[in-house]
Formats: sequence, structure tokens, C-alpha cells
Amino acid sequence: MAKKDPTRTTNSQIRSTFRQLFLRSRERGSRIKADKYTCQRCGVKQSRRKDHIVKVEVHHKNGGIQNWAALIAAVREYLLCDPSQLETLCVDCHKDETYHTLDERQDEFDPLAGC
Repeated sequence: MAKKDPTRTTNSQIRSTFRQLFLRSRERGSRIKADKYTCQRCGVKQSRRKDHIVKVEVHHKNGGIQNWAALIAAVREYLLCDPSQLETLCVDCHKDETYHTLDERQDEFDPLAGC
């Protein structure tokens, strides 16, 4: 068994982070509220009563993320890249660098393509 690299974020941590992002998203909250906290298939309503706890969840009709491997690869390439490709900047310099290169990099990768 290979030794874990303590400097590398695991795939399970990446998946968990995306799940937490979705669980806190406005889109998820809006959908649940619009459906009045009620299951759209069977009509059961969310309840927190001690004797009758019922939870509702949001389901992606299109299946959600179909290719976790590709998503994780993109996260690793663009966000969790090799530390040699990173540098520490103050907030102002980081803003300057980001906005300066944003137009140049805009066409390289569109993480929301197809959404």
C-alpha cells in the first residue's frame, strides 16, 4: 500500500467539498423552498418532530455530476496544482494579477460549459 502524501488533497476530500458546497447552495435552498419542503413524488413533507423525523433532499434530474474523475482532474489542474506553480501574494497584488490575466485565460477553461 502506497504511503499517503500529506501535502496532497485526497479525492474524497474534493468530493466532500463539492457536496458541502451544493448542500449550502442557494439553488438547492430555492428548490426545497419552492416545493414547500415536500417530496414531489410521494407528497411526504419534511418533519423534525421527535417521533417522526422525515428529511427531504434535492435530486438532479439530469443525474448531477456524471464524471467525477474529470471534475477532480480539473480541480487538481487549475486549483490544487503542484506547489511549484503557486506563489504567495498580498491581497492587492493577487487582485492585480488575477484581473490582469483573467482575459488571457478566459478561453482556456470554462468549468461551467454545458450547465
